[in-house]
Amino acid sequence: MAIVETRYGKLEGANIDGIHRFRAIPFAAPPVGERRWRAPEPPEPWAGVRAAGGDWGTQAWQAARPGEGPLKFVFNAANAEKRDEDCLQLNVWTPGLDDAKRPVLMWIHGGGFTGGTGATPTYDGEILSRRGDVVVVTINYRIGALGFLNLNEVTGGRIPSTGNEGLLDQVEALKWIRDNISAFGGDPRNVTILGESAGAASVCALLAFAPARGLFHRAMPVSGGGSSANPLERAVRVSEAFLDKVGMSGNDVDKLLALDPETITDAGLGFSMPDGLGNFRSVIDGTDLKAIPVDAVKAGAADGISVFAGTQRDEWRLFTCRSPLAENLDEAGLVAEVSKTVDDAQGLIDGFRQILKSRGHWTDPVSVLAAIETGRRMRMPSIRLCEGIAARGNQAYQYVFTAESPWGGGILRSCHAIIIGFIFGTHAGSDESVEFFGGGDAEDTLAANLQDSVINFARTGNPRTEVLSDLVPYVEETRSTAVFGHPARVENAPFEEDRLLWAAHDVG
Repeated sequence: MAIVETRYGKLEGANIDGIHRFRAIPFAAPPVGERRWRAPEPPEPWAGVRAAGGDWGTQAWQAARPGEGPLKFVFNAANAEKRDEDCLQLNVWTPGLDDAKRPVLMWIHGGGFTGGTGATPTYDGEILSRRGDVVVVTINYRIGALGFLNLNEVTGGRIPSTGNEGLLDQVEALKWIRDNISAFGGDPRNVTILGESAGAASVCALLAFAPARGLFHRAMPVSGGGSSANPLERAVRVSEAFLDKVGMSGNDVDKLLALDPETITDAGLGFSMPDGLGNFRSVIDGTDLKAIPVDAVKAGAADGISVFAGTQRDEWRLFTCRSPLAENLDEAGLVAEVSKTVDDAQGLIDGFRQILKSRGHWTDPVSVLAAIETGRRMRMPSIRLCEGIAARGNQAYQYVFTAESPWGGGILRSCHAIIIGFIFGTHAGSDESVEFFGGGDAEDTLAANLQDSVINFARTGNPRTEVLSDLVPYVEETRSTAVFGHPARVENAPFEEDRLLWAAHDVG
């Protein structure tokens, strides 16, 4: 058992086949009582040696979802006993407690800003740490109404939350890394942030978030391009709807602070906004976040930071193939859905149906909707992010992941979240993970290729590897892209017909 001394006290970790593991490390004071809905504060120092080699610790308060669906093993949301407002903890894996100054990778979990945890076996950093001689950190942050609810305006500043407290938690974790990671063999001057889904949206928001400036040096948003954030006026409407749900007003400050977290969580999930968008995400507060992240990046907010961004080929199949909408979606329903967000819905539908047909993919209404939403919500924002970075003379790299999930007989194809197990090398960690990610020699090779690219990016700012020797920074003239499939390879402008179709509809 190794002991590490941090600024706040000593930690005793575990050694797993040469990798030192530390779990449930507090990186901030518990955000409870008067600290609820406030910016995080540093943790209180402790005496003696704190055991950190065993249990995963707590997770942010969230709805306790039943254990069902293809991702039931990822989020641990069914573990209701693990939920706690005192959730600001992180986990560290490192090959050595020395002065080697290894690259540091900080993972920000997904879950739609309403679920998820950094404390789950799917995000176990042992394999990635060992393969790359890197330090891996996974974190928790406040989510839902406890992490992304602006109450400053409706309470007249008596609860000064901007709606970015979850982002500030991520910043606090980065500050902890800056101040402590050297004791774990890491280099605080070489920190890469990476995350998937809501974690990718967080990565993009941090690129534009003033309090995060200087705390990280590279960024990898996985399935998210920073094209959305709540304008302040919408954030206020969300808070008003929340107050209505709990039967209170902005004057009920003491009652709000006394509410139990389950009531807060349920209320936050218990209403929908008229625009149909999610209630919780980063807020353009005018101070810390001044614009939609991708627009801020285009204006120079992320200058000097290398970015490696991308998506899965069939992101939205995870959602459309398992939604109530899919059960009865016909052509009229498809046109109605697409018309909510796109002009000339029929033209876009016809174009994507032809593209899918040319690839030998399904062309039913659900599959066409999934292809359209994949581009609108994921791929085009990722491309716009890389274009914006490249336009400023900074280095951006693009990838697309094409390996398919075997779950449900292959119905999900290369869907949202399928990349996660390959980043961490945990794709074959259990029967459930093999059912979703797949397992075998081909999958092991893919995981190794992806991990090597991520490791090289973290080490040098360039994800090129021997397998991806032709990969160059993303520019509009070539659109060089790493394709992580069977086999991994480099292509210029893959799936270009999709991008051109969106461009013809004034998107992208």
